[in-house]
Amino acid sequence: MKFRPVSVLLSLLFALFLLPQSASALLPTSSTQYLDNGVQRITYRIGPLTVTPGQNRIAFKPITGEEKPAEDGWLIRLKPDMVEEDGSIPLSSKVMFHHGVWLNFSRRDATSGGQERFYATGEEKTITQFPDGYGYEYKASDTWILNHMIHNLTPEPMTLYAQYTVDFIPADSPAAEGIKPVTPIWMDVANGGLYPVFDVWRDSGGKDGKFAFPDDAKNPYPNGVKKNEWTVDRDGVLVATAGHVHTGGLYTDLYLKRPGAKYAGPKCVKPAPITVRGLKGLGPKAKQRVRKSNRKKIRAYSAKMKKYRACADRMPRVENGKVHLFRSHAKYFNKNQPISWDMAMYGTRDDWMVEVKKGDVLSTSATYETKIASWPESMGIMVAYMAEGEKGNDPYRKRVDYKGIVNHGHYEENNDHGGGLPLVGRDATKLPDGATAGSNPFVISDYIYNGADFRLPGSLGNPPVVKKGQSMRFEMSEQDLEDEVWHSLTSCKTPCNRSTGISYPIPDGKFQFDSGQLGTLPGPDKAPTVDRTWWETPKSLPKGTYTFFCRIHPLMRGAFRVK
Repeated sequence: MKFRPVSVLLSLLFALFLLPQSASALLPTSSTQYLDNGVQRITYRIGPLTVTPGQNRIAFKPITGEEKPAEDGWLIRLKPDMVEEDGSIPLSSKVMFHHGVWLNFSRRDATSGGQERFYATGEEKTITQFPDGYGYEYKASDTWILNHMIHNLTPEPMTLYAQYTVDFIPADSPAAEGIKPVTPIWMDVANGGLYPVFDVWRDSGGKDGKFAFPDDAKNPYPNGVKKNEWTVDRDGVLVATAGHVHTGGLYTDLYLKRPGAKYAGPKCVKPAPITVRGLKGLGPKAKQRVRKSNRKKIRAYSAKMKKYRACADRMPRVENGKVHLFRSHAKYFNKNQPISWDMAMYGTRDDWMVEVKKGDVLSTSATYETKIASWPESMGIMVAYMAEGEKGNDPYRKRVDYKGIVNHGHYEENNDHGGGLPLVGRDATKLPDGATAGSNPFVISDYIYNGADFRLPGSLGNPPVVKKGQSMRFEMSEQDLEDEVWHSLTSCKTPCNRSTGISYPIPDGKFQFDSGQLGTLPGPDKAPTVDRTWWETPKSLPKGTYTFFCRIHPLMRGAFRVK
């Protein structure tokens, strides 16, 4: 989920609007279903989106014609997907809807000041739904743009469509009467910029094996601007939210801070414990008689404890004016959790309804596991929706951070987890030495680590050798750079040669290294590349054989040896 500032986009987008309408504008909506109370459930397709081999770029598509509603109204639910030309959903191990952000160029974003980011999806395909009586106000005249990043994990070209289903109420329908508009509040631990990511390294999270950004990061905001915070600019009620994390993510948290605020609810008084005297030295029957005579006292105490627990359960914890609003857990459906995209996020319940005041400060954090692997290019986003001027639950008087509801169930396209047979190559630790590293770099081209790819037959797959304390250099080919096919060298646990899937391989090498996405782009914003076309192995590695893979195209596997 990323966002490009106005200055970078305008020239591109105006040019796009001048182009002839794509064939997608001629496509009818795939279905319209009429629900109760005047609600229309309509599915739209945006595209066709031509996906090049190995693509992982950020692109923009105007949403026009029959790709969005033709009349004013209210959006009360949005469900995302990505489909092929025949309407089938491709396997996540082949291609992923890495992110899709629906931008409204006709409104200003609450937390960034740019174009309004009113809806978003990531690989977990979160569904957004508002409580009864609330909706996102839609104007047919609004200018919509889809910011999309489609991750093609294969060398094959594809033609895909961004598909989304909306529950829509026309503005002139009786069902629209009394609906209150919501404003999207984009909360992000790295808010702003085209590619708001951070890295999480294995064993960086302390004894509990968890790393929270920005809390556990060293100098997360070098310029002093806390990107994870937003000062509320109007009174209102937060009606819904859910989080977004990448693989390895455990949960996101949303907090509110009000200067000088304290717990304002009823005082919870814990009853003093009772004792039943006179039991010492008595036999079982005598003890039973004594307890029976104290039954009223015991019952009264139990009732008081029940009342106290109920009170304590409703009592929020307030520290220095800060209170916890919600934790959006990641629900992993596979046994390998939390190392795949086979997951969903928890969203808030309909009765969440948190009242906020102008001047309050909202903040968010994202927590990742750090015992299994490293997680480069991670994210932590919570899009909340606020209704202006409404009243709700006072988070300083009543606890609001109860466990939410799982956003959706397991999706069939996530069944290909990998990590089994057939093997993609030989065990590099058992192969003889390959070429000795010299002054010439090993060239990465056509999805092969030339000179270091153990999938290759015979001596071509033998791991190259570098002396301890020295480095070997890898460099992208001109052809891959021209085609914008970017690669990484990311350490994985040896032998790293099992089948490719959404859970394998992962960045779990005993000794950690990662080159980033090698490549470069014109203009001021190079994301998602590291704006570099080469990488050198760390000089600090001890003797041994090291395996690695490409995070963008995990079918690629390589190895080298330090001697």
